[in-house]
Amino acid sequence: MSNKMYDITIIGGGPAGLFAGFYAGMRTAKVQIIESLEQLGGQVSALYPEKSIHDVGGYPGIKALDLAQQLEKQVRQLPVDIRIKETVTNVSKLSDMEAYQIVTDKGAYQTKSIVIATGNGAFQPRKLAIENGESLEDQHLFYHVPDLHRFDDQRVMVAGGGDSAIDIALMLEPIAKEVILVHRRDEFRAMEHSVQLLQNSGIQTKTPFLIKAVKEENNHLAVELDRVRSDETETIEVDDVLVNYGFTSSNKIIKNWDIQPEQKHRMFLVDNMMQTSIPNIYAIGDGIEYPGKLRLIATAFGEGPVAINQIMNNLYPGKRGPLHSTSMFQEK
Repeated sequence: MSNKMYDITIIGGGPAGLFAGFYAGMRTAKVQIIESLEQLGGQVSALYPEKSIHDVGGYPGIKALDLAQQLEKQVRQLPVDIRIKETVTNVSKLSDMEAYQIVTDKGAYQTKSIVIATGNGAFQPRKLAIENGESLEDQHLFYHVPDLHRFDDQRVMVAGGGDSAIDIALMLEPIAKEVILVHRRDEFRAMEHSVQLLQNSGIQTKTPFLIKAVKEENNHLAVELDRVRSDETETIEVDDVLVNYGFTSSNKIIKNWDIQPEQKHRMFLVDNMMQTSIPNIYAIGDGIEYPGKLRLIATAFGEGPVAINQIMNNLYPGKRGPLHSTSMFQEK
């Protein structure tokens, strides 16, 4: 267990959690953000990275991935500890103090308060069912785009048939040497406009095929494809494989926590200060319910500071809030 005592632990690194972390940093809180996915941004970057979002003030429209990257850049201006690919498995009360212990699949932490920003639940990518998948992950096999230019002048295979898979393939086309999109059905499940962009692109499509095996050979990958409902097989050599079979989302893991804030229809019930039924545990974003709740990113951006200010007032009575943000950051 880490000996460091956090003022605030934010569970969830989506837009709500990231902005709450930024604001907590402005309040000079000792804060950490814990995210189960390999990248920050939550479902915004995981499910529809290339779609435009129109409910954020100041942006007539901004791509979901760009919004996630800007939020990450914003929060990293401040001393906020960020933990990715780490899932919270339990939250319990520390018996000898007014604080909580958070246990993850990688460690344990102490915190005076918690902000739950898990949205619809912990997201995990649907993995490729091959024998050596784990050994290839983050080397030549990816479930998200870690850095777009990682694929410069590479032969990349994208697996999937939904909006996100096509978005990724289209995003890679201008920079990759070749993009091959593999889908197990004859027709893609994406929006008509996305399919039309795909058809008008130079992306090679392989349907209906499934990836049966991936072998590393001479720093390249030999990908064996099986045609669905056929004995036909084909092997294609590529540099990298990007899999987008969707994500599983579940709040089931929360049921294993020792601490159980009151819920209704799997939504955390909060008051007008975003506090749950348990002292110093707050919740914000899509996974909460209160009278008049609107499930907009803009709304979640407002809920975070409300929760953070209430926490800081409880932990440090009389401590002043931040000066106006324009006086905190020097223009570069």
